[in-house]
Amino acid sequence: MDQNAVEFFRDHSANFLEMALKNDKFEKIEHPDGYGKYTRDCGDTLEIFLLARNGDIRSASFYTEGCIYTVACANAMIGMIEGKSVTNAWTITPRHLVAFLETLPQKERHCAELAVKALKAALLDLKETERQPWIKFYRKQSN
Repeated sequence: MDQNAVEFFRDHSANFLEMALKNDKFEKIEHPDGYGKYTRDCGDTLEIFLLARNGDIRSASFYTEGCIYTVACANAMIGMIEGKSVTNAWTITPRHLVAFLETLPQKERHCAELAVKALKAALLDLKETERQPWIKFYRKQSN
């Protein structure tokens, strides 16, 4: 293992490493109940997919072509909202993600903001889907 890899693992918490390396929630869901997409000025994009029933988020996933920091933030956020109420999901902030990950570098904190903005877009879409359930079969997502 080269020195940069050793330093990367040494410099990050177990929570960060787990969230950065797991991929079980990295998937696009066709016809989600809530879908959100946010792109930063730099071009990093994150998509969030929510499946909800009776006011609870039953399942969530994400898709990104972003960096390992975006993946870590997205996984942490999914862990915080899955199985919880939609009301609870609205309370998630970038600070929650930073605190959970413990070692997200200062210059990468915009990834936590990206995750939360994509989540808020998905929650707004979920609200619209609850009002008009048929809409989820006609929404456009990226391929």
